Amino acid sequence: MLYGASAFAPLHDDVNMLGENTQTVRENNEILLEASKAIGLEVNPEKTKYMIMSRDGNIVRNGNINIGDLSFEEVEKFKYLGATVTNINDTREEIKRRINMGNACYYSVEKLLSSSLLSKI
Repeated sequence: MLYGASAFAPLHDDVNMLGENTQTVRENNEILLEASKAIGLEVNPEKTKYMIMSRDGNIVRNGNINIGDLSFEEVEKFKYLGATVTNINDTREEIKRRINMGNACYYSVEKLLSSSLLSKI
């Protein structure tokens, strides 16, 4: 499955594009580019990336994808709504990141929590 994220200027809205293959994503992005121009929006190629996702890990990297005169970079992972999404749907990295954040939070208030100044109820 292919996944594409497009960033538009000047409104900075995000659009996610899904497709079964590179050709579907290419066709859908061409439609998106035409429609965005019709209403005065421009796709920012610096902020627009795409990723091929696979459950079995058999991923053939295609490099940049060119649509019209724009080139979009292929990525192996990116952050979406604060979570890390990887091309093989690997959640270990995200779980490790969340555990580390929880530990950092706990250790930052550990002395306060063990303080004798807190009432023991």
